[in-house]
Amino acid sequence: MLFDYDSELARYHERLRQALDIRPGERVLDIGCGTARTTRDAARAASPGDVLGIDVSGPMLARARQLAEREGLRNTGFVQADAQTHAFPPEEFGLAMSRFGTMFFSDPALAFANIGKALRPGARLVQLVWQAADLQEWQAAIRAALSPGPAPSMPVPRADDAFTLADPHIVADTLTTAGFTAIDVVDVREPVYYGPDTEGALAAVLQLRMAKEWLTDLDGPSSERALDRLRATLDAHDTGDGVWFDSRAWLVTARRR
Repeated sequence: MLFDYDSELARYHERLRQALDIRPGERVLDIGCGTARTTRDAARAASPGDVLGIDVSGPMLARARQLAEREGLRNTGFVQADAQTHAFPPEEFGLAMSRFGTMFFSDPALAFANIGKALRPGARLVQLVWQAADLQEWQAAIRAALSPGPAPSMPVPRADDAFTLADPHIVADTLTTAGFTAIDVVDVREPVYYGPDTEGALAAVLQLRMAKEWLTDLDGPSSERALDRLRATLDAHDTGDGVWFDSRAWLVTARRR
């Protein structure tokens, strides 16, 4: 079963949609498109233009293609590849977008330079990225619940975690080096959703890589205690209208020189 990022990020999806302001006829690149809610919405807005979604996950792209076909969206395309190294057609797109899909590059400067080559001069880049881990209630609360002792301090971001673009100064420097200008970084704060109730949220959270990693080294009894703590944490965040946690992101916009 695939984790439902579309439900988790529903509030952010709307913020991104508003910032994109896609015009009919635009050709759009969706980076880290996942199951492609972003791609499909962009395709509707861009028609008669089209949208290319790129992601490294075969299962997510299979689902993306299925949903696009079901919705009759013939102006979408998908490619399974790493946007850091994929050979995009040069100066093909008028807009590059990403909803939390650009934080996992092993070399962000190289990745954004490669993306920039795919954009026409003056084309826009619009992306959402997470702020620092210690500003994410979902990260801190789940980590504390699954830790056998006092919650450890937040680790230094790795090349493959979700917080590599948390520093706005580094983001701006990276994009400038990659050939972008007019860089703007805006604070965005929205809650994230994990399920309609505690048990639904528990099933969702246990699909996340971070939860799997934190549970890996626990023995049976320790794992059961951790899951009990996690249930209690999720129950405490059940609003009656779903299980929600606070979060912070940056909305980053730029233009290719």
